[in-house]
Amino acid sequence: MSDILNVTVSKQAAPAQWGTNNSLSMNAEGQVIHLTDTDYKSQLSTIQTSARQIQSLGVNAVALAESWDIEQQWSFYLGFTTAKGGQTVVWAEGDTTELNNRKLAFDWSKNVTNQSPQDMYPLALANSSINLITELAPDCVTHEIVMGDDLLENGWVGLHSVGRASIHPPVMLTLDYNPTKDKNAPISTALVGKGITFDSGGYSIKASEGMLSMKCDMGGAATVTAALALAISRGLNKRVKLILCCAENLIGGNAYKLGDILTYKNGTTVEIVNTDAEGRVVLADGLLHAGELKAQRVINAATLTGAAMMAVGSDYNAVFGLDKPFVAQGLQAAELEFEGAWALPLEKFHQKACPSPYADTANSRAQKGGGQGGASNAAGFLSRFVANEGQNWLHFDLAGAFNPAGNGKYSAGATGMGVRTIARILLDD
Repeated sequence: MSDILNVTVSKQAAPAQWGTNNSLSMNAEGQVIHLTDTDYKSQLSTIQTSARQIQSLGVNAVALAESWDIEQQWSFYLGFTTAKGGQTVVWAEGDTTELNNRKLAFDWSKNVTNQSPQDMYPLALANSSINLITELAPDCVTHEIVMGDDLLENGWVGLHSVGRASIHPPVMLTLDYNPTKDKNAPISTALVGKGITFDSGGYSIKASEGMLSMKCDMGGAATVTAALALAISRGLNKRVKLILCCAENLIGGNAYKLGDILTYKNGTTVEIVNTDAEGRVVLADGLLHAGELKAQRVINAATLTGAAMMAVGSDYNAVFGLDKPFVAQGLQAAELEFEGAWALPLEKFHQKACPSPYADTANSRAQKGGGQGGASNAAGFLSRFVANEGQNWLHFDLAGAFNPAGNGKYSAGATGMGVRTIARILLDD
């Protein structure tokens, strides 16, 4: 008897003995997922939740038998795999190149996000990202790491301030994927990722239950790196710069404090009113660096605000931009890749939503969760550090990137949501 369970899909309802509207049944060949809804997205959701149910029974090896399309197989994979790993999915017959490319990118993204912070510290994250991209395109990749006090010599005051209290020094990685081999080739896109490998909240300390999952706060860095990997696997032939802002936000005698004022390279002064609003503090450096590089487009991703999660839930990522056509392009990419994305408000006036009597702006409002419109206010802060008045810039607040506990669609841990969307944007003209 085989240890691999066969799973098929059917457009017919389950036999009556399995219960009304049950999406799962079993026959002599194995498990059957019944897709009675005529809406394709609803069918994919049914497949993903059914995969979760099958795995929860202790099944860890399946073969997708008979007729499955690519999106159906991928939905099953997303629901079937867990943070502990050990699951095997044998794809249905046919061209599996795209599925294997997705698996490589998603597995890396989820694994680095789920790893414990003792193992996934700033330099480890940077090195893992370098290794992933270099293995895919060894002749097209160079990189530079600026670390610790050297960040100050380069003017990266935000990243240095957030990360300086840790024994693991903060790191800015700049990776150059240049398939043209021309050192003067234009940079089509700069990808900027928040890489906070552990977030205690600093002196604005988190409650223990909120801190438990904060190994996931480097989800933005993982997402943009995996997106670049997937785009390369899909044939990306344009130059892309990957900028990761990596740090641990901890407490110590040399930690940054409430009331500190930071002066960034563009002259903007920022009063720190919440050390737990550190993601935007480090991303500001990354966005300034993208501007220095004169990238034609800039995309940043971050697990930035609880406000975004409150607004859109865990089935969507929040999308922001001052360039409305680019926002529309991002939403269209998400639609084509079957990932949840929803636009939240961002206008120039959001830059003034966090006033300070001592500096050009504060890094938040001195209120729980940053006050009303917290996700838009955070995006407004970031927009101060983007070149060209925010044209060709897109900000993803990754509300759907991590689940502290399992739900009907995903096991506990990272989901990889956003990787496909950003990969598609990279390939768009």
